[in-house]
Amino acid sequence: MDEQINSQHASLQDEAEAVLSTLAQGDAAQDHGLWTAFVEAATVEAFCRSWLALQCRMMADVRAGMVLLGPADRGPFRPVATWPEGHRQFKHLSKAAERTLRERRGLVLPSEPVDGETQNGRYEIGYPVEVRGSLHGSVVLEVTSTSDVERQGMMRQLHWGAAWLELLFSREALAAEKNTRERIQTALDLVATSVGHERFYASALALVNAMATSLSCDRVSIGFVKGGRTQVTALSHSAEFKEQTNVIRGLAEAMDEAIDQRETIVYPSPAEGVSVVTQAHAELAKEGGSGALLCVPLEAGGQAVGALLLERPAERAFDQKSVDLCRSVASLIGPVLDLHRREDRWVGAKVWDSFTRYVRDLLGPTHVALKVTTVSIAGLLAFCVLAEGEYRVSAKTVLEPIVQRAAAAPFNGYIREASIRAGDVVRLGDVLCTLDDRELRLERAKSSSKLEEYRKEYHKAMAERQAAKVEIATAQMNQVESEIALLDDQLAHTRVTAPFDGIVVSGDWTQSLGSPVEKGKVLFEVAPLDGYRVVLEVDERDIADVRVGQQGQLLLSAFPSDPVAVTVAKVTPVSTAKEGRNFFRVEATLDQPHGRLRPAMEGAGKIEIDRRLLIWIWTHQVVDWLRLTAWTWLP
Repeated sequence: MDEQINSQHASLQDEAEAVLSTLAQGDAAQDHGLWTAFVEAATVEAFCRSWLALQCRMMADVRAGMVLLGPADRGPFRPVATWPEGHRQFKHLSKAAERTLRERRGLVLPSEPVDGETQNGRYEIGYPVEVRGSLHGSVVLEVTSTSDVERQGMMRQLHWGAAWLELLFSREALAAEKNTRERIQTALDLVATSVGHERFYASALALVNAMATSLSCDRVSIGFVKGGRTQVTALSHSAEFKEQTNVIRGLAEAMDEAIDQRETIVYPSPAEGVSVVTQAHAELAKEGGSGALLCVPLEAGGQAVGALLLERPAERAFDQKSVDLCRSVASLIGPVLDLHRREDRWVGAKVWDSFTRYVRDLLGPTHVALKVTTVSIAGLLAFCVLAEGEYRVSAKTVLEPIVQRAAAAPFNGYIREASIRAGDVVRLGDVLCTLDDRELRLERAKSSSKLEEYRKEYHKAMAERQAAKVEIATAQMNQVESEIALLDDQLAHTRVTAPFDGIVVSGDWTQSLGSPVEKGKVLFEVAPLDGYRVVLEVDERDIADVRVGQQGQLLLSAFPSDPVAVTVAKVTPVSTAKEGRNFFRVEATLDQPHGRLRPAMEGAGKIEIDRRLLIWIWTHQVVDWLRLTAWTWLP
């Protein structure tokens, strides 16, 4: 009996070992398949499915798992992988996934009741997938655990396992950056071939030739909008073409189709993408023989200004990489070529274009500032054209005294005293300066002694009755008396006095006492205080409007806030050249006396002519100059 029991136990043990060996071989085969799928995954979804399956098999007590991915930091995030596959009840994991995405940190949450039943011992572990600070999605696992240590171990295992997902997105980001750099570099190279030309047509032709070579296209064409329709500007490898041919019309219609929809059109249309109308492209592909077309609108200033159209055989359809490259080229070259095209036009077209754009902006619903500015300028011009103002001729002005007397030296002598200088106000008879009279007095004393001697000789000759000597003595006496009279007259004029009440205009001998002066030398100039004439230097362009008797005003530099009324008294018909221009001397008189005026004061004067239009007042000098210049150059 015991032997039979032992035999049965041994048989059961062998069967159990065989079953365990079979299960181990099956698990190993399944793990190998998962790792193979993980390594050979070609898409993100396949990678995540194999990764999630491996992750759930590595961790014990995992009941379900889900991976959510979406655009970085924007969403929406959707499930791309679930475990076990075929199991569809994952709604209870959505709240944990949303909270993980919102808080962007690892979470361990107890499972919520399902159909009113409490899930004891079940937890949901969520972990965000972040790469370089950007949130790409999250991983949520439903586990069965009885201790915090186990759950912490599961979180740690999920943290290490999520590094594979982070590595995946890092590689994709690097690959995308590399592709972007290559696309930008290629686009810049293509644009560089275009901007190196001075003329617009040469730039467009160089661009389409370079794109045809770089993208292996049968034909590349470019067109720009003119008058609401697209006109083909350049064809690759074609210096000249006729615009009225069917092919050129088909190209223009295909470009219009893309421009009107403001969309990039790929023909044949891909399975996924924006739904666009491709009727013109289909007809062009049928008539032109090119099975694959790509049309990219060119924009400048937010408006479609043209289009690029590329053609290939049907077996070489345009992939997404080519589409992205053409879009990059269009975004870079559109504003450049549009500006080049506008600058390459003749002046009349530029002016008309600017005018039509201005009118369109003025009449449109926007550009409020332009409307306000236009109305303001129009109102100002209307005011200048219709309003009248006082036309006045401006001129540089200087004050001159009506009378100016000179105080000269009466004889040769020396200055003894001088207390008056230029700027001092003097009265009639005031002493301006005194000449030294010592030499004159000595001469007079000497002459007086001679006169006494001649008188004695005269009396002696009379006593002796010598007629000849009497005559001689009489002549000598008369001569000496004349000399004494001359000396007395000079002594009477040693004091130089003011000829009238006025102001000393020039002369200052206070620092030249003892200086010799010659007879007739002007020592001082005196002008009256109440007698001035105003001298205006009127430009020859305005002299024809000036008449005697016209009124005006004078502002002196010394009194800029006190205008002085004047009246034109004389117009001198002789011009004076000064500073490269001709001026006429116009004299005016003061209407009222002004006590603070002084000779040689300068300022600006204006002569009132009459009332005229403001626009004429401000522009007549320029108009006269243009009229004279034109008359000079005309034959």
